[in-house]
Amino acid sequence: MNFTQFGSKFTGDSGILRLMDDLGRAAQQEGVIMLGGGNPSRIPQAEEAFRTAMERMLDSEEGFERLIGNYDGPAGHQPFIAALVDLLRTEYGWEIDERNVVLTNGSQTAFFFLFNLVAGAFSDGSRKRILLPLAPEYIGYADVGIGDGLFTARRPQIDFLDGRLFKYRVDFAGLELGDDIGAICVSRPTNPTGNVLTEDEMDHLGCLARERGIPLIVDNAYGAPFPGIIYTEAIPRWEPHMIMCMSLSKLGMPGARTGIIIAPEEVTQAVTGMNAVMSLAPGGLGGALALDAVRTRSILRLSAEVIKPHYRRKAEQAVARLREEMEGVDYFIHKPEGAFFLWLWFRGMPISCAELYERLKARGVVVVPGHYFFPGLDEPWQHRYECIRMSYAGADDKVEAGIRIIAEEVRRAYTEG
Repeated sequence: MNFTQFGSKFTGDSGILRLMDDLGRAAQQEGVIMLGGGNPSRIPQAEEAFRTAMERMLDSEEGFERLIGNYDGPAGHQPFIAALVDLLRTEYGWEIDERNVVLTNGSQTAFFFLFNLVAGAFSDGSRKRILLPLAPEYIGYADVGIGDGLFTARRPQIDFLDGRLFKYRVDFAGLELGDDIGAICVSRPTNPTGNVLTEDEMDHLGCLARERGIPLIVDNAYGAPFPGIIYTEAIPRWEPHMIMCMSLSKLGMPGARTGIIIAPEEVTQAVTGMNAVMSLAPGGLGGALALDAVRTRSILRLSAEVIKPHYRRKAEQAVARLREEMEGVDYFIHKPEGAFFLWLWFRGMPISCAELYERLKARGVVVVPGHYFFPGLDEPWQHRYECIRMSYAGADDKVEAGIRIIAEEVRRAYTEG
């Protein structure tokens, strides 16, 4: 069939399509070690909390029937929105009301809406782009633009730390904002690296956005206040120049597909209209399941006392095992400050990360090759072909087995090419 340009763009090869396709195939195969996806851990305390919420809904008069039998409004599940606004106002002092919040069918949908609202072709003939000030960035951004060339990215500074760790930092000296920049976007913690931009970096980016009259879009899928998978200081904050994107997925509900946008009213109203056109209304299951946890603030306790310690322990275990297995290899690990990924850099590796990915897949280990995580970075940089992202969210024995195989294949690459 002959598709339109729109159809051809979204049916062609892309990093996110390959990732999700490989994950889907691998999930059906016995013995595959899944270190490549964004699935959160199975945490019994979190699952029990959501199971209890579902049971309470089933036991209430018409609760379940009302959930599945009625549309929500195009802004999303209103009781959840009201409870979230109350939490953010009272606990963190955010000056928002219900008009500043809209839900979407997952964060990926949110970014499709937001990026195409503020960048691309305008009626006056001008074009705007999204600035990613700290590449590498999330693989899922790369292909959401209706048109091509939606992103421009900047290489980071690299600080080398003790213990074969390193950290990316925003290179503000090289961060020029032309008139074609429609928004700045960062993820915090960053997917794929686990990097957390410092408060100073966030302040500096915020000042640039305010000066230019453009939004600072913050992808907060892993951050504070929930799910709180963040191991360093990060103050939950919102200001009128910001578009804050949150999610229920990393709490343990990726299947509920609930994205949250907190933004100026003109932005939330635009997304509400897009919801109505694209899907009538976002699904209400996630909001309904999380409603009591937000109302009672137990979502904050769950995040701080269960979810964060769980992932922090797993990060420390994975780093320790990598140090054991990679002894003698010219490797570095980005300092894990949040999310649940490790970003591994094999300096001077004779093969590309894409080739390493294929070799690992042949041995039943699925990771993600690093070159997909640089949307908008047009300049050549060998570093992007020397990195992979691995998740440590899976069962401990699977993560350890996967690390052992990664080390074996990396050693083979250095010795045999």
